[in-house]
Parts: sequence; C-alpha cells; structure tokens
Amino acid sequence: MKNFSGNILFLDRSDINTDEIIPAKYLTAIFKDALKPHLLEDIKLDGFDPQKDIKGKNVIITQANFACGSSREHAPWALEINGINLVIAKSFARIFRQNMFNNGMMAVALPAHVIDDIFSMFKGKNTSLETDFDKNTFLLKIEGQEKKVSFSISEFDHALVTAGGWLEYADAKY
Repeated sequence: MKNFSGNILFLDRSDINTDEIIPAKYLTAIFKDALKPHLLEDIKLDGFDPQKDIKGKNVIITQANFACGSSREHAPWALEINGINLVIAKSFARIFRQNMFNNGMMAVALPAHVIDDIFSMFKGKNTSLETDFDKNTFLLKIEGQEKKVSFSISEFDHALVTAGGWLEYADAKY
C-alpha cells in the first residue's frame, strides 16, 4: 500500500483541469519518470511556483471539480511519480477519481464546509497530514494545532488501495 501521509500542498482554486496537472504535450512519454518535472507547470495560481512548491509535498488539498477535462491516466501518474498519492477536494471529475483508485491512490471528497475550515486553519502554513486508513481519519497538524477529519471511501475503492491498484487487485482475485 502506498503512503497517504506527509506535507500538504494547498491549491486554492476550483476547476483545475488535467491539462494543468500534466500538459498534453507530455502525453507521448512512455515512462512515468518523464512526467515528473512537468507536474502543474501550466497552472495559473497566484504565488504558486511548481519548481519550488511541489518538492517535499505528499498530499494535495484543493477546491471543487479537481481534474476536470480529459480522462487521461497521465494525471494520476504525474502525481504519483512526484510522491503525491492523496488528493483531497470538495469534488472530483469522475474518471480522474476512479483512475486514482485504479492506481492504488486516493481521491477523497470532503464536504465543502470541511474543506473551507481546513483552508482557513492551515493554508499558508507548513502543515502535515497523517492518514489512519483503518479508522478512515485524517489528522492535520501544525505546531500547536490539530484537526481530525473523518472520510469515507467505498469498500471496493478500499480494496483497490489495499491491493495497490486495479492490476494487483485483479491478479489476487482472478
């Protein structure tokens, strides 16, 4: 099972599309490593510098409709090769969300008021997140402040994550 804990990258914008996650000009790459330096290079977000801000981050927390646009699997791959296995948002594009779970990663939707609380408490601060996969909780932490958040995923998505992704799940079951 992949790591779902670490430092948080806050992307305070809705409707971040798959072209902003990994630009289409890199879709001819045949190895995931080739995607690594290009993650979020085209995103327009005040004060965000992908060359500086992604390094050392393992979790993304963002707003609504994350990964809208095309259904390419390269978007989860670009996240994964950069050590980001968990994205938390108000909502996701359906195909992207399932591509995450199919790759043994997690795309967890939380209610809008919870995401809003997280942004108001932690955005702009060096925040870490611990995932308790068995108890379905996240613990967000900065010095002197913590917030525990419950989440839910389907039994099938839980099985995909535990197995390491769809291929590993299918190999074990069929």
